[in-house]
Amino acid sequence: METAPIAGLQPLNKRERLREMVADALRAAVISGEMKPGAVYSAPTLGTMFGISATPVREAMLDLVREGMVEALPNKGYRVRVVPDEELDEVTHVRLLLEPPTVRDVVPLIPAADFPRLRELAQAIVDAVRDGDLVAYINADRVFHLALLAYAGNTQLSTIVSELRSRTRLLGLTPLLESGRLEESALEHHQLLDLVEAGDAAGAQRLMERHIGHVRGKWARGT
Repeated sequence: METAPIAGLQPLNKRERLREMVADALRAAVISGEMKPGAVYSAPTLGTMFGISATPVREAMLDLVREGMVEALPNKGYRVRVVPDEELDEVTHVRLLLEPPTVRDVVPLIPAADFPRLRELAQAIVDAVRDGDLVAYINADRVFHLALLAYAGNTQLSTIVSELRSRTRLLGLTPLLESGRLEESALEHHQLLDLVEAGDAAGAQRLMERHIGHVRGKWARGT
């Protein structure tokens, strides 16, 4: 059973939405590979890492079981599901069909007054990389992209993209972080906002296509 500490699983304050906070942190740890594919984790051990009881961890793990991210093993814990390359390729293909054209379409819809907030969300991604926190990086990246897509006003699209992101695996992030190259990808979020703010819809679409392409390129393998 996997017991090594997981970077990014830090003690949490006991407050509202604890289950959701735990689930978000666990999803990010699975996506980034901090929680290793095929490894088994117990709720008490994870609860100790968070500084909380095992109960909200079990509740959060049930969410991940329903999402197909982990498998419940009676009297043992939860095993991180190994996702075949074919499935990851399919997920990336669907994301490419949905996200770049949506970003193109929302460029004229974003009010100038919203850009400071979007810049803060983009900077949170960069800050997470500079702090060496992959779990925070995954969460900040998710928040930024879903905030951008929200301008389309299509809740079904946002839900689908959120689910697709949860099924992604980015096992190459650790070597990229250690080499210092992940910051380059993080800064692409500011570059994307530069294009959006300039009204360059076609350029924003192209950058989003390249950005998602990292999912099955250097983010997946660290090359």
